[in-house]
Amino acid sequence: MDTALRPASGGDLTYRDATPADVDALVALIESAYRGDASRAGWTTEADLLEGQRTDPQGVAAVIESTTSRLLAVERDGELVACCQLEHRDDHAYFGMFAVSPALQGAGLGKEIIAEAERTAHATWGVPEMHMTVISAREDLIAWYERRGYRRTGKMTPFPYGDERFGIPQRDDLQFELLVKELVGPRP
Repeated sequence: MDTALRPASGGDLTYRDATPADVDALVALIESAYRGDASRAGWTTEADLLEGQRTDPQGVAAVIESTTSRLLAVERDGELVACCQLEHRDDHAYFGMFAVSPALQGAGLGKEIIAEAERTAHATWGVPEMHMTVISAREDLIAWYERRGYRRTGKMTPFPYGDERFGIPQRDDLQFELLVKELVGPRP
């Protein structure tokens, strides 16, 4: 896979495969988007649902080093502003670890980044679908993904209670819902 910087359609953002040297900055970005008071500057915060960490250096490094995953680092003017994981899973791609700097949320970057992630997954692996899991209590986030063409499946998986690598739940009803989107266009 080409790891060179690739300008986005508007030339504003660049995308590249993350490297081990990016791990600390990626962990800080992901944590800032989802946990603690810093995350409250954006709308993707999970601070009312979960405390503790969202990810750790080992988890981010594992995605970077995997032969079936890519962790896209998204930069603007050389500064890391977002990231997302793409993983090839049989007949689909999985989208995860999506984070946009809280200071930049609500400006349309997320929409642009997810479109690039879909294009990349389809072009790289020729998969017909993108899958993701979202905490079902995150109705605002699920609605955002629905506006991007994802559909709710009603398929739930339990939250990993007791595994603090995923955070410390503040509620006892957390679960993940599978969202799916068909990727259109000619196969590579």
